Amino acid sequence: MRNPLRKPFRYNFCNATLIIVAVNVLFYLISVFCNRFGLYFTFPHFKISFDYLLSMTPELVINYKMLWQPVTAMFMHANLEHLFFNMLGLIMFGINVEKSIGSKEFTLYYFVCGITANLFSLLIYVLSGANITLLGASGAVFSILFAFAVIFPTARVFIFGIIPVPGPILILIYTIIEIADQIFGIKGNVAHTTHLLGFAAAWAYFMIRMGVNPIQVWKNAFRR
Repeated sequence: MRNPLRKPFRYNFCNATLIIVAVNVLFYLISVFCNRFGLYFTFPHFKISFDYLLSMTPELVINYKMLWQPVTAMFMHANLEHLFFNMLGLIMFGINVEKSIGSKEFTLYYFVCGITANLFSLLIYVLSGANITLLGASGAVFSILFAFAVIFPTARVFIFGIIPVPGPILILIYTIIEIADQIFGIKGNVAHTTHLLGFAAAWAYFMIRMGVNPIQVWKNAFRR
């Protein structure tokens, strides 16, 4: 019996990557506008800024039922640099991934992995008692990087424009860096857990939805 979870979409391409980038830029501009003019949203017991309304904070999700935050946090960014590098990574890797699997599959993949990373981050924060505000597309973007390494396992990514690194090796390097940063707290303001969960969600998606084992793909690629 065919697995319904693996039913493929009919291929189409509609530049979903650029649409997602545009939505992220729009959210950032709205955030800047609201902060510039001191605009707040009023709830029965408090006022809240646009940033905190749509970013993900455990207390707000759990105690005030702001259940949209694991989704909307994917479109919020702390500053222009944060936005720029996330969108640069999305464009660099996302367009090729989207062309390979089609826009519908790409969009489903992007949101499933991004939301899953945020939900598990929320769970970890709640269990650890940390009331951290999470924002940014990093979980979803890291899943796109993972997809690029699986779909194009022999492609070289040029670090600093000069050092060629195979996609799977780049994934390994990123994972080591993220684990080291998480353990030693090298960059305290970066949600390393969400980055790693982006990789984990991507792995599960390939195994469950696509029936592809990334490790086997990489083994086969380097045997040639």
